[in-house]
Amino acid sequence: MNRLKKYKLFFLLLSLLFLPACKKDTPLQEVNIDNTTVYKPTPYKIQAPWYFPTQMNIPADNPLTVEGIALGRMLFYDRRMSGRQAVDSQMCCATCHLQEHAFECGLDGPFVNGQPIGIGGVPTPHVMLPLVNLVWQNNGYLWNGLIRPENPVTSKRRLEDLVWMGVVAPHEMYSDTNKARAAIQNIPGYKPLFVKAFGTGNITFELMAKAIAQFIRSIVSCNSKFDKYLLGETSLTASESNGFVLFVTEQGADCFHCHGGEGNPLFSTYLFYNNGKDTVFNDPRDRYAVTGNPADHGAYKAPSLRNCELTGPYMHDGRYTTLDQVIDFYSEGLVGSPYVSPLMHKINAGGAHLTMQQKADLKAFLLTLTDNDLLTNPAYSSPVTFP
Repeated sequence: MNRLKKYKLFFLLLSLLFLPACKKDTPLQEVNIDNTTVYKPTPYKIQAPWYFPTQMNIPADNPLTVEGIALGRMLFYDRRMSGRQAVDSQMCCATCHLQEHAFECGLDGPFVNGQPIGIGGVPTPHVMLPLVNLVWQNNGYLWNGLIRPENPVTSKRRLEDLVWMGVVAPHEMYSDTNKARAAIQNIPGYKPLFVKAFGTGNITFELMAKAIAQFIRSIVSCNSKFDKYLLGETSLTASESNGFVLFVTEQGADCFHCHGGEGNPLFSTYLFYNNGKDTVFNDPRDRYAVTGNPADHGAYKAPSLRNCELTGPYMHDGRYTTLDQVIDFYSEGLVGSPYVSPLMHKINAGGAHLTMQQKADLKAFLLTLTDNDLLTNPAYSSPVTFP
């Protein structure tokens, strides 16, 4: 067995080892509305290869349905979600989360240097994370895992809570939930869509958030060249193969501890690490700000490397604009501090010290994680018409 096949087998066996037990679908009930209309939503099943995890972060009170996802897609792209009348001051989720950038804004998107700016003229505290494969995230959202629901005591780390945050935050829509609800409620065509999705024409912001969360959970990236390789449908080039070996070995680039392991098919553990970028820590929104644990100074979520070709700028503060710069950082730019994650095995040497060829090979492998189908899938694109 050659070295590449050995590590391919390692990848697949590791995926099997950490597959959680299957989660049963929540049964959907028939509901009779006004004695004439029967509400019976159509269950939606996430489609992903066999090596993806089966346990998903889907709240019991918001199961995925075809009708809910269709409504969520409308709301995701409808700029009237901001609750504003003037067309030039409207905003929606898709204003920043662009499909062509794996639902991140990208360096050539509508904002300078990939730094989104809200309606209030305030830039986001951190650069964006893409809204892809979030149905498998179970460790909180945002770079620091912060979830700020209306009732923190009962928070279950719901994706739904990010919707109202997006509406009220000064660096996003800078509105309020009542305005957003009223704007959608006053559009006659939306009422039947809510009836189909939730069995009621009484539009509430909670139902709006549930619909958008359903749509976001349906956004799945699993058809990259590397996926096709795992499924035996294509081969990797020599450079891509060498880069794969570098990725999954401590003797190589040592990427897999944070971007592999338990979450290997997702190319992130979605856990939080201080990865040796800095020696001074004064960001009020790092992981320490959430946990109060001194070990979390300067720690941030390890983002998925799927579609990383398209999701720059990189790191929580967008300090790197190219993959080459990121690879250079991990090769010879690491800096030590008392808070560096113990998984950063190359920290004492200042990096992995890759050769120029190794850097090229690692980049070639990372480019195999681009899912071109995701970027053009009409199921994720803007509707042609809105209510």
